Amino acid sequence: MSSIAANIFKYRSYTPIPFVILMLVFENANPISLVVGFLIAVVGELIRFWGVSWAGSETRTTGGVGGSNLIISGPFAYVRNPLYVGNILMYFGLGVMSLALFPYLQIVAITFFILQYQLIVGEEESFLKTKFGDQYKRFLENVPKFFPRLTPYKDEKNIQPKVSYAKGFKSEIRTLQAFSIVVVLIIIKWYLRVNNIL
Repeated sequence: MSSIAANIFKYRSYTPIPFVILMLVFENANPISLVVGFLIAVVGELIRFWGVSWAGSETRTTGGVGGSNLIISGPFAYVRNPLYVGNILMYFGLGVMSLALFPYLQIVAITFFILQYQLIVGEEESFLKTKFGDQYKRFLENVPKFFPRLTPYKDEKNIQPKVSYAKGFKSEIRTLQAFSIVVVLIIIKWYLRVNNIL
């Protein structure tokens, strides 16, 4: 299972592509779905941006699982995997925007990404347990994997790096570009369809 998880981790940036294609091919949006889906997707992207601003560009690695710091600040104080939570919300929001094969495509996509992230998280946690020992064990016991706690977790013994929103934005540019392109394509496809241009 470890080799499967490692490969999924390596190619995780490409797994949304089939779902994006299906969203565009079977687009069936309406004004309400466009607005509601966009808002859900933006919340997901904001969570990602917040997390990347704390964790830095290490989140972009496509090699082996790694990490130089155990980040427990920002969104990590509420949920262990905020970037994956953000991704799931973003993909779901785009799915709602398009209303493609609704609700089946959205259910299949959420199920797929939860399973994918379960495998990846297992790989990451093995690394973090080895590297950070008791610090990570306390974090694991107090902070949920995907569903946020209501109050921030604190561990005074764990010195945190400073948050950098500038670096977070720089690291997030590729995701923002891909997000914007998909949003624009869904809107264009909707506009062409409702105006009988297609």
